[in-house]
Amino acid sequence: MKKVIYILIALVVLAAVGYKLMSNKEQMAANAAVAEIKSDAIPVAVTEVKTEKLDKSFTAQGNFAPIQSLTLLSETTGQVQRVLKRKGDKVKAGELLLQVESNTMSADLATAQTNAEKAKRDLERFENLAAGDAITQRQLEDARLAAKSTQAQLVAARQRLTKTRITAPINGEINEIYVEVGSYLGMSTKLYDIVNVDKLKLKVKASESEVLLINKGDKVTVKANAGAGQEYEGVVTAIAAQADPTLKFDVEVEVKNAANNNLRAGMYGTAYFKVDDQRDAMLLPRQAIVGSIQNPSVYVVKDGVANMRKVKVGVVTQDKVEILEGVQPGDQVVQSGQINLREGIKVTLLK
Repeated sequence: MKKVIYILIALVVLAAVGYKLMSNKEQMAANAAVAEIKSDAIPVAVTEVKTEKLDKSFTAQGNFAPIQSLTLLSETTGQVQRVLKRKGDKVKAGELLLQVESNTMSADLATAQTNAEKAKRDLERFENLAAGDAITQRQLEDARLAAKSTQAQLVAARQRLTKTRITAPINGEINEIYVEVGSYLGMSTKLYDIVNVDKLKLKVKASESEVLLINKGDKVTVKANAGAGQEYEGVVTAIAAQADPTLKFDVEVEVKNAANNNLRAGMYGTAYFKVDDQRDAMLLPRQAIVGSIQNPSVYVVKDGVANMRKVKVGVVTQDKVEILEGVQPGDQVVQSGQINLREGIKVTLLK
């Protein structure tokens, strides 16, 4: 009898659990349906395409390059005796960098001086003899040629000795050193890389419409992207006469470095080209653009539906983008909420 009672109790419990599960399932389905109804229209904020006055001033980014950069090569042979400048050291033009063994060159110079002095004395004696017709004209000419030849050999010997003292050809900073004390130098052995960053060139690119607005000698405001917002004054020094394959023109801006040379070659920089002129343009907030500036689109809202349109952009400022094609003044464009949108979806406008 007890066994039957236990079975009945178990059946009642199972029935109650099943009923509860079915009830929960129906409630979840109802909630999902409500959620689907609620999410049918995506809330978005829109902005209207307007024609406004656009400042023709523009910015361009590029890399800083040193005003001077060279690899110093050996013009002598011999063993390095002293290294006076190393990587990271600042140098001035004419400052001694390396001293190469000079005993052989000194001996050659001494020999050349002796030969030159002897040839000079011989020439003086032959000129006296020629005055008394004691020698032929040919002997006198040979003496003159010998004097010239030995003098040239003396000059060459002095130059060879001078080249054992290797000096900096420009002001700058040692970026790399390739030799050590004891290294044997041959002709054209690589010695140093020297970079002058007292001034730098910021190399940027300008579009065909922008390049017509700038001239050599124009003042430009320059910032290093890695800096703390410090501004530098730049001057346009070169403008390409021909566009590259992307129809951009190379522009070089010369910038004087700070006293501590905190600008470094290879850093990214931004040049601001100020143009005192304005024109009418269709503008949109930059956050309305979907995708990149190179492949831009926007969502246009009409009759409560969002449709994606490809657009062509012109000038890009810090917070505005010029629209050349794809929309018209008065169009309602989604400014925020695009992440949830797709073509043809219904939207509701946030107030």
